Amino acid sequence: MKYLLLICTDEGFDAPPGELDPTAWVEETDRAGIRLLGDRLRPSGDVTTVRVRDGAVLLTDGPFAETKEEMGGFDLIECADLDEAIEVAARHPMARFGMIEVRPLWG
Repeated sequence: MKYLLLICTDEGFDAPPGELDPTAWVEETDRAGIRLLGDRLRPSGDVTTVRVRDGAVLLTDGPFAETKEEMGGFDLIECADLDEAIEVAARHPMARFGMIEVRPLWG
């Protein structure tokens, strides 16, 4: 089953240097054939939210939700089940400083 990992942080958080480097996690999950795709995202100041209401396209600068958390990246993984996906997410360095949302894909 495929899962989307949404990598989230609190804006302005502070972590010890090197603690957030995902290189080892990426290499491990790539080698195991678990990680299918992933990347960092630009900061929330670069976001444009699109809505269509009554046929009009409405654009808003910034993310849709006003929260302290900011989505910093994503990974698409393939695991046997949710338990395995949770184990994989828990090993991501950002799980210690922010949060990882594990969301199953349809299909």
